[in-house]
Amino acid sequence: MKDMRRYVIIAPVRDEEKYLPKTIDSMVSQTIKPTEFVIVDDGSKDRTPEIIKEASKIHPWIHYVKRPDRGERKVGGGVIEAFYDGFRNLNTKEYDYIGKIDGDLSFGQRYFENLFEKFDTDPYLGAASGKLFLKLDNGKIVEERIGDETVLGGMQFYRKKTFDDAGGFVREVMWDGIVYHRCRMAGWRTRSFKDKELMIFDHRQMGSSHKSIYHGRMRWGWGQYFMGTHPLYIFAIGGYRMFERPYILGGLLIILGYLKGWHKKSKRYEYPGFRKSLHAWQMERLKIGKRLEKIP
Repeated sequence: MKDMRRYVIIAPVRDEEKYLPKTIDSMVSQTIKPTEFVIVDDGSKDRTPEIIKEASKIHPWIHYVKRPDRGERKVGGGVIEAFYDGFRNLNTKEYDYIGKIDGDLSFGQRYFENLFEKFDTDPYLGAASGKLFLKLDNGKIVEERIGDETVLGGMQFYRKKTFDDAGGFVREVMWDGIVYHRCRMAGWRTRSFKDKELMIFDHRQMGSSHKSIYHGRMRWGWGQYFMGTHPLYIFAIGGYRMFERPYILGGLLIILGYLKGWHKKSKRYEYPGFRKSLHAWQMERLKIGKRLEKIP
């Protein structure tokens, strides 16, 4: 019988010598291993390339791809450019699932086995992840909250057909929010599950890898403007995020980033029917409307 759990993982990384070994160890320990794990070095200046090369010598399914140094970390579009460099360098075209992960995460050995069980029980589940947790300096573990209908940006996992139906990733900030909603428009569910076996541990706070957490929140708000988020929804997001670190200021910066995009009349993502569908979905989440798509 054909194995329908063939999967490939692509990890764009830059200067991750401190955390990448944890991510590699997590992949190596999986009870169901990937057909390929492609790690794309996006211009690292530390020992990241050596770490990847050493792992690839031990595990033939780990592959190293080198990109030229662009001079600085480029979030959003730059990450996706690196992802597609890895995608073009896949040796296999025979796979059923595809994932994109960050190089600063760790997770349990049954992570993908448990994720496959979720897909097996729901034929309309197109993209999924676990929930993200951060260990603080005092030893306390806190959840970095994401909605249940959202897949973690740093741990993307799709059915191949879903990924194709959604058109893949756009090379812009908020690429993850865009692809989730394109999945919904194509009739697929997207989910993140709060299961013990699906816990993902972040070794730096979400949104803090480029410049600072404050810059990250501003960038997030601008990305929401680019995606086409409804103004009412961005104020709701900002209010919700005020109760997370950095308290109050983080939520305000999200709103400010959105308003900055609006004031400058920055470009926005364009796809037929996307913004209308996104607004309907967002209004339903605010309990003042109904989404357009009906998924069984």
